[in-house]
Amino acid sequence: MSVANKTIIDTNFEFPKQKSLYKGKVREVYNINDEQLVMVATDRLSAFDVVMPRGIPYKGQILNQIATSMMKATEDLVPNWLTATPDPNVAVGHLCAPFKVEMVIRGYLSGHAAREYKAGKRELCGVKMPNGMKENDKFPDPIITPATKAEMGDHDEDISREAILKRGIVSEKDYSVLEEYTRKLFQRGSEIAAMRDLILVDTKYEFGKTKSGKIVLIDEIHTPDSSRYFYKDGYQKRQNANEAQKQLSKEFVRQWLIENGFQGKAGQTPPEMSDAYIESVSERYIELYEKIMGQAFVKGDVADIQNRIEMNVLKYLKS
Repeated sequence: MSVANKTIIDTNFEFPKQKSLYKGKVREVYNINDEQLVMVATDRLSAFDVVMPRGIPYKGQILNQIATSMMKATEDLVPNWLTATPDPNVAVGHLCAPFKVEMVIRGYLSGHAAREYKAGKRELCGVKMPNGMKENDKFPDPIITPATKAEMGDHDEDISREAILKRGIVSEKDYSVLEEYTRKLFQRGSEIAAMRDLILVDTKYEFGKTKSGKIVLIDEIHTPDSSRYFYKDGYQKRQNANEAQKQLSKEFVRQWLIENGFQGKAGQTPPEMSDAYIESVSERYIELYEKIMGQAFVKGDVADIQNRIEMNVLKYLKS
């Protein structure tokens, strides 16, 4: 069997004291006795807020291992939900009530912000963007452009700080903490990226509240799915020459989809992904991992991923 077919797309485990199962775009979250969350990173691929029909080998492992490593590298700055990683695709942590916003922070005019800028807009989520910028230029200071958290199949939507507070999505006191944590994490993420000869261009963070009311970082952090990276070497030269930046993110998937007539709009169907294309995306994700982490990727055993994950989680929960 081709490695393209050895993926984990869906799980339906029944763990001891399991209360519920929530399925996000990529992760599946098991509530254990209203105390712990078991988060399984699947190999599902989401682009334009649409989940693609086929998974990407090792993608879940890659995202989980980057995210958990980055949480450990930032826990001195911002508390997080993580307590254990019993399997390459699994993170376990404290039960949290997630905030209904994603904290998007941008250091550069790229991606969605660049598309809006090109369309003539000079304000994003209530934040003004300077005139005279070109795509991939650095902002004078990073800007926070939040988005509402969408359910699977829906699109995240830009929202301003004012609208978040007015609609009571987050209290002003809590939102101030989210902003502070977002800036601290982005600063540390930028420093880590610089050590790998990368630029952290933009990223998103998600936060939740523990039962005791503590605000903590949850979900993924500084992964190629949640972040955009540029290669630092040659960045300014490429900007001066009006050339596209070399980047590490899943933007290459979005570009391939756009070239094949898909942008997640109503009535559009994702294009067919061949085994060869799936394997090429997997190889690209491995390359992203090795560049972001500065170490070789060790592939997990994919002979029977479902059973491997179930056995490892059960073993952890029993201990």
